[in-house]
Amino acid sequence: MTDSTGNRVTADHAADERTAPRASGRTLPLDVARGLRTLTGVDEELLHRVRFERSKYTALGGVVLGTSVIAAFSMWNFATEALGRVSAVALVPTVIWMLFVLNLDRWLVTPQPNARRRAAPLLMRLLVAVLLGAVIAEPLVLRIFQTAIEERVADERTDAIDRLRTNLVRCNPVPTTTKTVTPEGCGTTYVLSFGRTPGERAGELTALRTDAAELQKRVDRDTDRLETLDNQVRDECRRLIRMAATGLYQRTSECLRLREKARDYRTTHRTEENERRLAGMNSRISQIESRQTASRGAFLKARADGVEQRLAVERAKQKEVGVLERMRALEELATGNPVLFVGIWLVRLLFIVLDILPVLVKYMSGESAYDQMLTSASISGVRVHEAEVRLAERRVMADIEIAQDAIEHEVRRHRAESEAALREHTAAMNIRTRQAVNALEEEIRRSSAV
Repeated sequence: MTDSTGNRVTADHAADERTAPRASGRTLPLDVARGLRTLTGVDEELLHRVRFERSKYTALGGVVLGTSVIAAFSMWNFATEALGRVSAVALVPTVIWMLFVLNLDRWLVTPQPNARRRAAPLLMRLLVAVLLGAVIAEPLVLRIFQTAIEERVADERTDAIDRLRTNLVRCNPVPTTTKTVTPEGCGTTYVLSFGRTPGERAGELTALRTDAAELQKRVDRDTDRLETLDNQVRDECRRLIRMAATGLYQRTSECLRLREKARDYRTTHRTEENERRLAGMNSRISQIESRQTASRGAFLKARADGVEQRLAVERAKQKEVGVLERMRALEELATGNPVLFVGIWLVRLLFIVLDILPVLVKYMSGESAYDQMLTSASISGVRVHEAEVRLAERRVMADIEIAQDAIEHEVRRHRAESEAALREHTAAMNIRTRQAVNALEEEIRRSSAV
């Protein structure tokens, strides 16, 4: 009969397996214990000869199963973080990863003949176990420090948004001239495009203000001069003189002269026209300033909308926290914080040790009786195989020699038959020749007698 692993088991062996749980007091059912031992790759038929080591390989199978469960939990965390949510889709890579780790650990702990005599396979298996443990440990470490990592990432994203907003505002100032100058360090990354800017009529407004200021100075100068003349006219025209001929009072000639002088000044300096021009310029300046104010408000609104659009695009990129971002955040948290750095590496080493525990348990427990028997069985199997190969070779060579002898006998027989047939043919020809000669002699004698 055969067991579940395809190995031959005798009737006594099966009876011992059925009575073993009661005899040894184990709590594990027989099928469960044998299934755990299957994870270690042992041969139940050979292990039956050293039954006292069954518990050891049963425990080792439990360690292999526990490592694969830890690997499955690690992959579940990794898959859910990559998807950004808990989903049944994450079960697919989780199950595949668990089966892969389970089979790989089974290969790593499967007993090998002469394993203690070969250092290279042992080192290779330990190296594979360490690398596998590091891969499995990282998602678990990220899970343990998830809260601190997410806070760190949230702060970094907030800082990135604030820096982007500051750069967008700095690199898109309100234009004061028609010629836009990009601030230093902005480039094309932070520069926004606008349809119209407040600086389009800045040149006209500046020129108009300059002309208005010059005209204002002229008007002020003329006004001061006219006020002086008007004061002189008022002072002089208050004085009245009495005419001797009529006895009436009238203005003095100086009053009339000053009035004429004031009229001439207004006429020659065009004070009223300048005042009207100045009033028109001021009105034009007020209109342009009001338009500039409206344009500035529209520009500020357009800039605010552009900034919000860029920030919305940046926020869209910052959806879920990816694994690489979590690893970078964890590394930044550990930098400059020795306590956290030591804690992170202790957790990593803990999971790495747990993941390579099957290999450590296997190769640090020393060579067992089962290993010695496996080596002996392997050496014996090699010798038996070599003997069987030699025997099969001799059988084939014997068959070939027999076939060659048969062919040689057949050749000699055919050759003898050919030679006998040739001799018979020669004898027959001789007889026919003698008969022909005798017949010819007889004919000659008959002819002579006549």
